[in-house]
Amino acid sequence: MTVLGKDKLIELNEKYKIVSPFKGSQLDGDGYILTVGKDCTLQYLEHQNVISDEIVFTPPDCVAYLTAKSRYGRMGLSFLNAAKVHSGFCGRLALEIVNLSNDRHPITIKKGDHFMHMEFITREGKPSTYDGEYQFQYMTNDEINAYLPILRKVIPDFEKLSKIWLKKKLNHK
Repeated sequence: MTVLGKDKLIELNEKYKIVSPFKGSQLDGDGYILTVGKDCTLQYLEHQNVISDEIVFTPPDCVAYLTAKSRYGRMGLSFLNAAKVHSGFCGRLALEIVNLSNDRHPITIKKGDHFMHMEFITREGKPSTYDGEYQFQYMTNDEINAYLPILRKVIPDFEKLSKIWLKKKLNHK
């Protein structure tokens, strides 16, 4: 397994649209920085999910890991999950946080703030494509339809999985 550098992330994005919208200025070291989709203020001890503005697609030969930028940890935000993004996942990402600041003041994160580091890692062996309930999370139907041709091309069991995804989507309405 290998952490992918900037050049490989650009290549993957051109091939698979791994981040949308993709901005070269958000490439950082060996990863990509996702931004916050909407303003969020957490009171002391309050828990919330912060959602990325960008849509992420993890190709079948990769997994990704998501962590928050350390500046928010220094403010007092604690991150309740170290998110793994499964092969084949497509959607906006959620990072669970809680305000544990020593001064007990509210912490605000603004729409567009650079908040989450994401690293892509190549995987070995047969892909096990994500088929869980969070596939296409926080995506509009138009956004889903824009990704379906990519998924159809690269997901080995696309027809079978698309029926599972549709069934889950219908059950969650």
